[in-house]
Amino acid sequence: MNTASHARGQIAAPSLACRVARVLSRTFAARTGRAATLFIAASVLAPIAALAWFALQGGTDHWAHLFQFVLPTAFLNTVLLLTGTGVLVTCLGVGSAWLVTAFDFPSRQTAAWALLLPLAVPTYIVAFAYLDILHPIGPVQTLIRDVLGYTSPRQFRLPDLRSLPGAIFLLGFVLYPYVYLSTRVMFVTQSASLLEAARVLGESSRSTFYRVALPMARPAIAVGVSLALLETLNDIGASEFLGVQTLTVSVYTTWVTRSDLAGAAQIALAMLAIVAVIIIAERHGRRRQRFSGTQRSRVVRPTRLKGMHALIACALAWFPVIIGFVAPAVYLLNASIKHLRDTGSVSDQLVRSAWNTVTIALIATAVTLVCGLTVAWVARTARSGSTHNLMRACARVASSGYAIPGTVLAIGLMTPIMLIDRLGSTVWQAFGYADPGLILMGTGTALVCAYVIRFLAISIGSIEAGLARIPPSMEQAARLLGETPAGTLRRIHLPLLRPALGAAALLVFVDTMKELPATLMLRPVNFETLATWLYAEAARGTYEEGAVAALGIVLAGLLPVVLLARTQFKLNH
Repeated sequence: MNTASHARGQIAAPSLACRVARVLSRTFAARTGRAATLFIAASVLAPIAALAWFALQGGTDHWAHLFQFVLPTAFLNTVLLLTGTGVLVTCLGVGSAWLVTAFDFPSRQTAAWALLLPLAVPTYIVAFAYLDILHPIGPVQTLIRDVLGYTSPRQFRLPDLRSLPGAIFLLGFVLYPYVYLSTRVMFVTQSASLLEAARVLGESSRSTFYRVALPMARPAIAVGVSLALLETLNDIGASEFLGVQTLTVSVYTTWVTRSDLAGAAQIALAMLAIVAVIIIAERHGRRRQRFSGTQRSRVVRPTRLKGMHALIACALAWFPVIIGFVAPAVYLLNASIKHLRDTGSVSDQLVRSAWNTVTIALIATAVTLVCGLTVAWVARTARSGSTHNLMRACARVASSGYAIPGTVLAIGLMTPIMLIDRLGSTVWQAFGYADPGLILMGTGTALVCAYVIRFLAISIGSIEAGLARIPPSMEQAARLLGETPAGTLRRIHLPLLRPALGAAALLVFVDTMKELPATLMLRPVNFETLATWLYAEAARGTYEEGAVAALGIVLAGLLPVVLLARTQFKLNH
């Protein structure tokens, strides 16, 4: 009897030890995940806090100078640029979405996904291309003069593209897909019975669009316009190429040209005020999101157009694609082929820039995915009400970096990055080693941090969407079978999250390749990417070499746009 009791005790002891180990493992994993999530959220907030602190150090003299000489012009140009671009992207995006949804015409199915192609071309590349295409002695104006019988630009020339209207025109035709994408999905998912009911009640086609379809699509339009405006505010290359002095350009010139970091921080605070207004306006536009029907019956059946109406619809559908993608892409391809034919090869500096671009983008993508997975997973697995709410709040804070323009983010990161570098140098020297210099700024780590903060929203959003498709019962079953949280993540979540992780990785990788403002301001010395190389070539007026770099960025951006277009094509058919 004693022997049996002793044996049962030996069996029970390891079982109890295993249970204790599992509890400790779960507690440690949970605490580590929560600590990591809090750290990531704090890292996103740190640049904003540092920006405010540094701006206050500049004193009132800086503010007086800025309010007198810099802010009035830059602020007015920025507001006008945002207003004009917002109106244009709304007209182009909503009009194109309704055209390919409500009407059937030749090439409609192709145009439906081709309207997304301008997303593959960054704004500064479109400006770079059109400056040469629409130059007074460029191909377009030369052809027009030949047709009209003129021989000199003095006799005939188009309005100068280097102007505020020129910037609005180009930015609008590049950024309208943000509105088109969200609005198109809303139009497609609307019930045809609602539109038919309006027609039965005597409304015309135009009145049905304005009184039924458009109000229900307002939340989607608000989201698309806000994204387009945030991209406009983040732009630095196109605005500078076109000679428009915006707040973004003022931040860059104040810091780099005048070496006035305090003044740049103060201008950056003004930009953050505009960002806050855009976000509040977007929330206001979506406050009645309940207008969207939740019951989907028959989808809208497009009206078939014939004759001249079909030709007009086809021309209207393809016009934004030609302006926003086809024309600049053909120019870049032609200029690249001409340059390669004349030189026989690309420069070593361009090859190094391409290598730097791919390397830094891969590193930033990997770090962004890990951080995004941590934040999304912890927010999902947090159990208690207060902890769950805190982790969800941290996830929202961590996702807010996309709303911070690259120039503002770069200014805000300077102070914490420099403090860490100085602390590292002090500790290093305290142990008797030589001063290692700027560890973070000099190795590109600061640039990776900027990329991660700015594009973490893409990773978190994609992974959260993937986790939402995994039934909680699956992980609960794994936990009941004794699996640890880390094991559940490894064996349940990660295999099911591969599509979401792949999509997030692709989008983050391409966005880091295209990012210009933060790269210009935080890159190490003698470190060029394709974006900064193109910027430098355009500043020097050597368009041929810059065209090769621009074409590389466009080709990289085509892949996610094609995948997105395929998704939309399946949705609409």
